[in-house]
Amino acid sequence: MATRVDTGNTADAAAEARTQDTTAPSVVTGTPRTPGTLRASGIWRRGRVLATAALLLALLLLLHESIPNRIGNVGSLIETFLPWCGLFVPLLLTGALLRRSATAVIALLLPVVAWLNLFGGLLTDKTRPGGDLTVASHNVGAQNPDPVGTARALVRSDADVLALEELAAQARGTYEKELAKAYLHHTVQGTVGLWSRFPLSDTRPVDVKMDAGPLGDAKPAEVKMVYNRGMRTTVTTDHGPLAVYVAHLGSVRVNPRAGLSAGQRDAGAQSLGQAVAAEENERVVLLGDLNGTLDDRAYAGITSRMESAQEAAGSGFGFSWPASFPVVRIDQILVRGVEPESAWVLPATGSDHRPVAARISW
Repeated sequence: MATRVDTGNTADAAAEARTQDTTAPSVVTGTPRTPGTLRASGIWRRGRVLATAALLLALLLLLHESIPNRIGNVGSLIETFLPWCGLFVPLLLTGALLRRSATAVIALLLPVVAWLNLFGGLLTDKTRPGGDLTVASHNVGAQNPDPVGTARALVRSDADVLALEELAAQARGTYEKELAKAYLHHTVQGTVGLWSRFPLSDTRPVDVKMDAGPLGDAKPAEVKMVYNRGMRTTVTTDHGPLAVYVAHLGSVRVNPRAGLSAGQRDAGAQSLGQAVAAEENERVVLLGDLNGTLDDRAYAGITSRMESAQEAAGSGFGFSWPASFPVVRIDQILVRGVEPESAWVLPATGSDHRPVAARISW
């Protein structure tokens, strides 16, 4: 039996269905978004990871003193390189611009403000003309291949009072000979010394804890004096007596397992701070290689009583180490009872440190 296909009716039904589909009212849920609205929403939603990183950087700068030192002295390690944390800002800003994230850009304002609050003052030139006395300090380096050239360069600095650290025994005679004409007075206490145009008196070594503990206590004084790294003397200037301290604190080491190893240096900083606190002279200058930046909490006993000449009267950060490309200032000039008028870093010599100098007034 044949099956009849009604093509006419089928075509009519399909046409009617198409007509109903095109004429039926559409159902709209919610408010339609234009492309501009979608783009505006996206710049606020994108870059949340970058914004979080910016907030963490701001907290690091603001709360660095709260970072504990219990494990690997991580707090001191961060504080040593704290100014360089500012380099993360342009990196994060680049990421924010590439992501077109308004949220990340605005979040970056927080670390910028925090960094400027800590270091913005160092970006301005605070040097002033004048001053009564020029002081300088230089870690001349035990491995310095050119002590003659180094000594002559220091004479050209025209410093009135010159402190040297890391004086090797084999080079001591060279420095004494080359500096003799410019400086009539000098004293050497172990590996640190002071050369002066003015008379010196009341000179004595200062214990910076290079031999702490029972073994150190058992050594005779004459043995420890060979490698003594701290001293104090009085410089009789035309304006009155000036107590001058010279110090070369213990070195620090950084390694992945132990973090920052600075126990000896920290003990020396504490001992030096106590000596300065007990100093009876109203006017005091501290010169030396302290093997750390003054942002490090280890120097609180010193910085609470003395002022950095570079921060008060310098221009820029005054980085001094390493000499070939300085990235930190570990060679310091601090004062109490006198006014720093200017501070600067001298050109490199044969040492791995650069000399630092300051002009002070009464």
